[in-house]
Amino acid sequence: MEVFKGTATFSGIAIGKILYYSRGEYQIRQSLVSNVKKEIEEFRKASDRASETLQGLYEKTRLLDEQEANSFSAQKKLLESENFQRAIESCISSEKVNAAYAVMTNRDEMTETFRNLEEPVIQKRISDIREISNRLIQILGGASIRINLGEEPVILVTESLSPAEIMEMDNDKLLAVVMHHGSVVSHTSIMARTMEIPTLVDIVADDEWDGMSAIVDGYTGTLYLNPDEEIQKEYKIRLEADKKEKEELLKLKNQKDMTADGKSIGLYANIGNMSDLNNVLFYGAAGIGLLRSEFQYLGRENYPRESELFLAYKKIAETMGDRPTVIRTADLGADKQADYLDIPGETNPVMGNRGIRFCLDRKKMFRAQLRAIYRASAYGNLAMMYPMVSSEKEMDEIEALIREVKENLREKNVPFREIRTGIMIETPAAVMISRELARRVDFLSIGTNDLTQYTLAMDRQNPLLKDKYDDHHPAVLRMIRMVVEAAHAEGRKAGICGEIAADTVLTETFLKMGVDFLSVVPACILPVRKALRETDLSKE
Repeated sequence: MEVFKGTATFSGIAIGKILYYSRGEYQIRQSLVSNVKKEIEEFRKASDRASETLQGLYEKTRLLDEQEANSFSAQKKLLESENFQRAIESCISSEKVNAAYAVMTNRDEMTETFRNLEEPVIQKRISDIREISNRLIQILGGASIRINLGEEPVILVTESLSPAEIMEMDNDKLLAVVMHHGSVVSHTSIMARTMEIPTLVDIVADDEWDGMSAIVDGYTGTLYLNPDEEIQKEYKIRLEADKKEKEELLKLKNQKDMTADGKSIGLYANIGNMSDLNNVLFYGAAGIGLLRSEFQYLGRENYPRESELFLAYKKIAETMGDRPTVIRTADLGADKQADYLDIPGETNPVMGNRGIRFCLDRKKMFRAQLRAIYRASAYGNLAMMYPMVSSEKEMDEIEALIREVKENLREKNVPFREIRTGIMIETPAAVMISRELARRVDFLSIGTNDLTQYTLAMDRQNPLLKDKYDDHHPAVLRMIRMVVEAAHAEGRKAGICGEIAADTVLTETFLKMGVDFLSVVPACILPVRKALRETDLSKE
């Protein structure tokens, strides 16, 4: 038996056989072609097939995670772009080479040209070029990639995995994933977490493990290779206990969100699209604490009409009934873009024109969304909050627009309700003026994902920083406390809607800070409910 320690990105236990997954080696030789037109036609057919596959991946993934789905949409647009197509067709024509070789040459030239540039947008574009190029090469016959997991569920072991690859595999056949490269916040880890697959990273994989028995402990980050009888017996017991624990958690679906000493806490769900509504109700969330409304703007060719927005919000309001739904106004920009938005390129888009800044630049777009939300408010318990607010001047502009929208609705006798409003606290600037901001709204919701990266000056998706990025950093926790105290000083509520809200290690810490509500992905509702019900705030 051999034991390997890595980093767990999603918990759980898996026992089974290893399937070692390796991308096919590209043995592509340059060959001269006599019929250039035919070769270009073959390339175009391969492009069409790749485009159809990417569209299918987008549709499949958007049911799990809208933001991750948009990466497939972006790849599809890049594949279909005139520049990408022209570069490869020009290579085929001028050098009279086979299509697969032209694709490989273009890929390698682009990668080499920009490999020393560290801007996240450029690195993402290069990663997309590599992925669509490899997909084209596979279709053109230059490589054979094994995606089929076989008949029995397996523990997948690999050097690395892209979001596309994990989405192309049969989820029911994946017991666990073990990778050498990756991080807790990588896109692949996020997708695996969304699919509830136990995942380990930082374990050096070996193709000789293929077919061996193994155990994955997603709680301790441990891989047991060819486990001995004693370890197998122990983990079979633990696996059964793990299943029973999940069954016990399901008994909490209809329990109150209340600490052991009787303090009520709001426990809400974060969702990114309409398909998540069933999970919100299934796990018994008190409501929706964060509806990411970007799902209506991305993966399409033009702005959504006000009527389209209204119908979606109306359905959500009616489905949720008395349970509150907080709609975050469109948080576009940075990595959430679409061609029709025509967003100018930025050196550092994460620090650029995004969130409420973008909405206030596109007032027609913003006004349509505000109208849709207020119109839908007549059908349920809706609230609204604004992303990336960092100044009172922005609130002045928002409030002026809202007054205009409400006045117009009254003039046309369109029914609406006076709804609660909130601000997402996502920057150190917002933290420092959180008391002033609290006076302008009904609640503050702390977006710890962005707040952490802005506080630490670290890109949370940069793999080079995976061992340095720390969302438990004392500075982050102090900022959370500052916001809660500022909100309470103004008689307002404050909660957390970032990923850290689901970290049960910190549940007691948050409650002792006075946090009023937590909003987490639906699958984390029950573990967090269990943690808060076990917390006794009367004990020092």
